[in-house]
Amino acid sequence: MNLGENRDKAELRLEDGYLFTGSAFGAATSVRGEVVFNTGMVGYTEALTDPSYTGQILVLTYPLSGNYGVPSLLDSSAFESEGIRVAGLVVASCCFSPSHYEMKMDLDSWLKSCGIPGIQGVDTRALTKHLLQKGTMAGSLRINSIEPVPSSLTPAEQMIQCLKRHNSNSTGVDSESPRVALVNCGAKMNIKRCLSKRDINVVEVPWNHSFTKGEFDGVLLSNGPGDPCEWSETITSVKSLLAEGVPVMGICLGHQILALAAGASTEKMKYGHRGQNQPCIEEKEESPRFFLTSQNHGYQVTEDSLPPGWEILFRNVNDDSVEGIIHKSLPFIGVQFHPEASPGPLEAGCLFDQFALMLSGGQK
Repeated sequence: MNLGENRDKAELRLEDGYLFTGSAFGAATSVRGEVVFNTGMVGYTEALTDPSYTGQILVLTYPLSGNYGVPSLLDSSAFESEGIRVAGLVVASCCFSPSHYEMKMDLDSWLKSCGIPGIQGVDTRALTKHLLQKGTMAGSLRINSIEPVPSSLTPAEQMIQCLKRHNSNSTGVDSESPRVALVNCGAKMNIKRCLSKRDINVVEVPWNHSFTKGEFDGVLLSNGPGDPCEWSETITSVKSLLAEGVPVMGICLGHQILALAAGASTEKMKYGHRGQNQPCIEEKEESPRFFLTSQNHGYQVTEDSLPPGWEILFRNVNDDSVEGIIHKSLPFIGVQFHPEASPGPLEAGCLFDQFALMLSGGQK
């Protein structure tokens, strides 16, 4: 297996001075961003294209990356957006001679084509342990000691700039099926697929869409990057939906936006939840359900801030943080994890069935 000889020198320096050195792959450019990690063993094509990672330097803890290559860029089922969203990639070892029957290019070539730098030869598990002890922090990925040009935009602002150039679209199922607006704050493609599989007509609308009464049968607030408080226009729109009693479901950032619109508050976590194996438990007095979930977030809903009428639906088993909220009498639900997975376990996909039931006026 060719591990890539005679490559440029690269280094990852955290803002606390912690330094990792290695060799470069991908694009020969330097970047700066928040350094976050993902513990998944597979799913790098989905993770790298996840808009929630916009502006971040992603660390993959699994010791080998790129071993099954990258499928055709025309195969949308393997990706979660149109292009790589991370600012940079950090791996222990990059495979330059992958093998898979659907492979069209290797990871190195894909990163180069998208202008994204990478560093290999890093003890990614030691790096992850450091982030777990010290908390998520910014860092710079430098190729040949070239200083990166810092971005003046936050991850949320970067995503909004990208969305302004994005053309919204819809998926038709049946004219008699419910019409749901997918509010795009950086939506993963699999959300739309999961809704369509449940015979729901999905109409993608921008993050700042102004809703009119009776326009849709329900609204799904998507995932996305950054501080939820920066999505002020979206929060204002959701407030009007809650006032009208329109069924609303929020995922990840959308869950946080839903909470803010309801009058709750959010806070930044020390290092967030990232990966494909985060354990969550449903808050039920009888027969609570346990889920392994896919997650990628650095903010959480502050439990004590939930207004009357709302209750906790899910908690994270590891730290007891809020992973889901639901209104006691109205059709509003939000989950911090990703029921659409991609990558990750699919067992939480039943929440889309619950949302479909809400659209029909059934029990939550």
